[in-house]
Amino acid sequence: MTDVLCTICARGGSKGVKNKNIRPINGKPLIGYTIEQALESCLFDHVVISTDSDDIAKVSETFGAEVFFKRDADLASDTAGKLEVIRDALLKSEAHYNKTYKYHVDLDATSPLRDVTDIVESFNQFKRDNNSNLITAMPSRRSPYFNLVEVDAYGKVALSKKMDGTVVRRQDAPKSYDMNASIYIWTRDALLSQPSLFSDTTGLYVMPEERSIDIDAGVDFEFVEFLMRKKYVK
Repeated sequence: MTDVLCTICARGGSKGVKNKNIRPINGKPLIGYTIEQALESCLFDHVVISTDSDDIAKVSETFGAEVFFKRDADLASDTAGKLEVIRDALLKSEAHYNKTYKYHVDLDATSPLRDVTDIVESFNQFKRDNNSNLITAMPSRRSPYFNLVEVDAYGKVALSKKMDGTVVRRQDAPKSYDMNASIYIWTRDALLSQPSLFSDTTGLYVMPEERSIDIDAGVDFEFVEFLMRKKYVK
């Protein structure tokens, strides 16, 4: 499918876990799982890495991804927004390959438990529903209508969201989901024009919890490695 670009954005300066994106997990650098999934999906013309790290670039190329630019320092800072990083990768890729992409998929390197089928099926759903963009999530463990609370500036504690009447069972509350930072999909126009991740035409692809863990801390590596071994090591 030559009208779909895939990017994987992985900066070198991870605060929570040093060298997180290339840290070995179950015998393979973390970013390697996502690159392999992207290539195996056969959806993409190119799988492009956006990074400021020479080490991440080198590892990514060994797994078959393409690294033809180094991310600007201002887009590799702690304050850089994800959307502007992805837009930058799209525009640099279009200039490099001398073509305009209709769709853009960004896969997060810290979500190695996703299946290739998640990538393919979320993209098919995105096109079927004519979404401007799509995000992935899992059913939330806590509901903002039932057991998530907020504390206001005056110290008052209240449910995060209220309904007419009292919700006595979590099952009676509207369904809620935790974004899992695994797969993001846009039309080109939406990526370059939407001011935020959400619009009236944003789609949601639901993944199970066991494929939705986003690695952010050292303990996440241990948990994900346990799940990988349970699934693959006989």
